[in-house]
Amino acid sequence: MGITAKELAARLNLSATAVSMALNGKPGVSTETRALVIREAEKAGYDFSRLSMKKNASGDIYCIICRAHNAILNYTPIFSELTDGLEQECRKNGYHLKTFQLYEKVDDLQKYIEELRISQCAGVILLGTEVSASVCHEFLQLSVPVILLDSYFDSADCSCVLINNAQGAYLATSYLIDRCGRQPGHLCSSYRITNFRERTHGFHRAVREHGMSTAKSIIHELSPSIEGAFSDMLEIIDSGTPLAGAYFADNDLIAIGAIKALKLRGYKVPEDIAIAGFDNISEGRVIDPALTTIDVPRKFMGQTAAAQLIREIQTPVLHSVKIEVSTTLIKRFSV
Repeated sequence: MGITAKELAARLNLSATAVSMALNGKPGVSTETRALVIREAEKAGYDFSRLSMKKNASGDIYCIICRAHNAILNYTPIFSELTDGLEQECRKNGYHLKTFQLYEKVDDLQKYIEELRISQCAGVILLGTEVSASVCHEFLQLSVPVILLDSYFDSADCSCVLINNAQGAYLATSYLIDRCGRQPGHLCSSYRITNFRERTHGFHRAVREHGMSTAKSIIHELSPSIEGAFSDMLEIIDSGTPLAGAYFADNDLIAIGAIKALKLRGYKVPEDIAIAGFDNISEGRVIDPALTTIDVPRKFMGQTAAAQLIREIQTPVLHSVKIEVSTTLIKRFSV
């Protein structure tokens, strides 16, 4: 069996990054170093077909699930649908999908990326729900295409696939106002990510377009989990804080926790207070009353991200793209 790039780097006393750049014809190493690496690789029987895998319809695609605080990604059913779509599209096109989890505060990011450099990685899909811009930029230093899934950064020069969060929030808030005729409040997440900030923009736009002032909307910050939102909402109710007659919640977990707290304290939903969520998780169908929410085609998002990455692997692109997937309002009994 021929030598691996990692073994070659150790033999030549070079970094894995330098060996990867030399073998892949990337800038960043001297002409002498590049010639040395290729010469020694040929002598040691390095399998150069591994390099062509990155350009042909074969090889490995890595899905990196990057966790920061685990506040959002802790709810796994949502993200299993995304990875199902990724895997289906990869398999259809002859690629093998490898999924790994990276804990930003614990794992050695640089070591992680070095391992990717010397692997048979053809491209990376970075699940960016909790990822920071700085971590995203580290992955963009790889010599393979990178797609950012479920997030977007103006400073990141890579293609991305994400939900049209503002559109979904706008649909839910407009429906609340039209049905209830009341100034809606906002149950926003205490942990702020890009998705939630965009949902806030959609909420504000709907309020303003209905002739209301966003300054008059009652806002409560709740933990983005059922248990956390339940406890936080109970505390808000018991403190005597004024409540709105209708609420848009940043996600279904917050909405469900708030409904449980309101019902425990004797409020009727939707007669006293109407609530709409976002994500269309299964728990929202079985809670009483069933939750009005925004549906996200997560499997389709995964398929779209994988398809875009494969296009960029096979035909390098000059410009990155931002693909926003539209959402759908699901009308149930909480409004």
